[in-house]
Amino acid sequence: MRIYPAIDIKDGQCVRLLRGSFDNVTVYGNDPAEMAKKWQAEGGEFIHVVDLDGALKGHGVNAEAIKKICESVSVPVQTGGGIRTMEDIEAKLACGINRVIIGTKAVSDSEFVRRAVEKYGDKIVIGIDAKDGMVAIEGWEKTSEWKAVDFAKKMEEIGVRTIVYTDIATDGTLQGPNVQAMKEMADSVDVDIIASGGVGSIEHIKALLPTGVEGVIVGRALYTDSVDLKEAIEVAK
Repeated sequence: MRIYPAIDIKDGQCVRLLRGSFDNVTVYGNDPAEMAKKWQAEGGEFIHVVDLDGALKGHGVNAEAIKKICESVSVPVQTGGGIRTMEDIEAKLACGINRVIIGTKAVSDSEFVRRAVEKYGDKIVIGIDAKDGMVAIEGWEKTSEWKAVDFAKKMEEIGVRTIVYTDIATDGTLQGPNVQAMKEMADSVDVDIIASGGVGSIEHIKALLPTGVEGVIVGRALYTDSVDLKEAIEVAK
């Protein structure tokens, strides 16, 4: 299992939200690129970056900060937030991004995902954010008609190879991931599932090991020193 240290960017700063709420923001630093270098130095093999402003506004906002991150590290970087067009994907890849995560747009337009996968293959990742098992959209402000597992199956049919699965209820809480939901998702589809939300300790990471997820995103726990990245990587391996 791989550990993905997370960098969430809002107004050019490193932040974390609580349960996805833009009213509950904690700032952890004003230099995302420096943070990325820190995580790489501690053994991070893949950096997970979210453009929170982009997620809310529906277009990439923090391109400069994301480009700097890519230039600062030699490990691959994946990013999401506000990816709505092929141009958005191209712009992110031009910054040096390795994988682009499509969220809201995938729910409203599966044909767009199909075209993106045909053109960019496994550089396309789908972000499924679930509220009570249903897919949430538009910066988690709304809930769609889709059950998370059913939507994942549809994405698998299209050719998607990697899904970031976030349980909104646990996100940023440090209370532990929704292990059952992650296992159900990993069992339901034959794609790589990256678990996201709730990791607050090394024990939480250990709890995900038997679920079959490919990786786990760790955010707030790294910034509050609840989880040591080097130790987390050792445990995951």
